[in-house]
Amino acid sequence: MFTGLIEEVGEVVGVERGGDAARLTVRGPLAVSDATHGASISVSGVCLTVIDSGPDWFTADVMSQTLAMSSLGELREGQPVNLERAAQVGDRLGGHIVQGHVDGTAEVLAVTDGSAWRVVRFTLPSDLAPLVASKGSIAVDGVSLTVSDVGPDWFEVSLIPETLTATTLGTLVAGSRVNLETDILARHVQRMLQFTENLDLTGSTTDRRSGQ
Repeated sequence: MFTGLIEEVGEVVGVERGGDAARLTVRGPLAVSDATHGASISVSGVCLTVIDSGPDWFTADVMSQTLAMSSLGELREGQPVNLERAAQVGDRLGGHIVQGHVDGTAEVLAVTDGSAWRVVRFTLPSDLAPLVASKGSIAVDGVSLTVSDVGPDWFEVSLIPETLTATTLGTLVAGSRVNLETDILARHVQRMLQFTENLDLTGSTTDRRSGQ
């Protein structure tokens, strides 16, 4: 589990592609400072497992499902990525619960600068739209953010200077592709509602107390 509070911006230093998988090597001194084989590290919002590491780098395998659901398949050497180590029990939860299980990707529609912030508008895939609400939480490339506005097929976030300088979000331009993870609570509510709707359709919600 992660919190969406990025610890450092790392750099992709190696990409090996083969078949339907890829192997990434990322430089991130803080991320690997206490990493062991099998540790989890969020790379731009995607939870990856460390298979090898050195003083300032780690390597992780990326499977076909992850390549299809995220933007990791587009990474190139020299590209910056947001890094976060898994949360420790007892840590303050400064962001929100982030699993590193990406729901899909979005594209930047517009970037608008304010006096002390930047508003970024993203596309919103139709299957994710019910899970995104104004003032709700969302993770964009692993960064915990609050939705400042939302429409039928788009949503906006307002980025403060700290977020712009401490993460890769400050480099976003129209057309940039990002990884999205919706709020886990919204996902569970949606799933429960699906079961409720199915029960209503099958007539299984009759009053058990009366036996009818």
